[in-house]
Amino acid sequence: MSGLSMRARGAIAGSAAVLLAVVAIGYTVSAHPGPAVTTSSTAPGTAEAGAALGDGPRLRVLSNGVLSAVSLQDPGGPRTLTSQRCDRAFAAGDTIACLRPVNPLGATQLAILGHDLRERRSIPLTGFPNRLRVSASGRMVAWTLFIDGHSYASGGGFSTRAGILDTRTGTLVDSVETFAATVDGRPYRAADMNVWGVTFTSDDNRFYATMSSGGHRYLVEGDFAARTFRTVTDGVECPSLSPDGTRIAFKAAIGGDPARGWRLSVLDLATKKTVALAESHSVDDQAIWLDDRTVAYGLQRSDGTNDVWAVPADGTGGPRLFVSGANSPSVDGSGV
Repeated sequence: MSGLSMRARGAIAGSAAVLLAVVAIGYTVSAHPGPAVTTSSTAPGTAEAGAALGDGPRLRVLSNGVLSAVSLQDPGGPRTLTSQRCDRAFAAGDTIACLRPVNPLGATQLAILGHDLRERRSIPLTGFPNRLRVSASGRMVAWTLFIDGHSYASGGGFSTRAGILDTRTGTLVDSVETFAATVDGRPYRAADMNVWGVTFTSDDNRFYATMSSGGHRYLVEGDFAARTFRTVTDGVECPSLSPDGTRIAFKAAIGGDPARGWRLSVLDLATKKTVALAESHSVDDQAIWLDDRTVAYGLQRSDGTNDVWAVPADGTGGPRLFVSGANSPSVDGSGV
């Protein structure tokens, strides 16, 4: 990203945002006015008032760093706020993961919450929150932190750490970089290796992620139990696996140069064909799938306000504002 980028800075709440704001890549989003947001706050330590959103799936988002929810069928409708503050959040299955700001010097905490917002486990981490994912079942949690540098656009001048937690067994892997790597069919090890942007398959064991080394940025497929990963193709950053498991939404460096920004794209895993989506702004985010046909992602307006946008996953149509004044979206089908 770009120091972090204009868009990623919006995902980092509080004092950490000030520390991380360095240089924007120059791609800005016009300030599109969105619908008014009606909020329904809840008491500290309690779950949201479900009546405000009705039954059915919802979208968990961060509203100025506060964990919130909107109805997936009516994303412009009422929004419920919780007492939880996060730099990044993600919900799936029976798990809500929250990367909490601790101090502006890089101390972070991963909190694992239930849908009642009660904390099940917390893990102290060091680094600046960047990406966060929960497997569809809620069992596996993965995160990415910046350790050195704050820019994916700076060539080799950054360092990340991606970790994975199995919430069922308690198994914690602090760094996926310790896994045995295979590049183009050969065992590989390098000092400049970085891994980020984990996305899980439906079996809670395999995952995809980005691995960079030697000037290349690869899509890798990993095996958590075997502690291995292998390259699949290159030029794929911040992958997000579709619900049907057949495609990867990702950000593709414009002209192969991350310093120029990224084009939101979708890769067909069977054919390796890529389609650029209709969003023309640079997207520096790990997109999500609202369903098998639609991708959602965060963009930041020129005034610093974050919004969640959606666009068809086949390259047709055009982007539409989905949730105004929000970022870090995830689909929560629990309806609670």
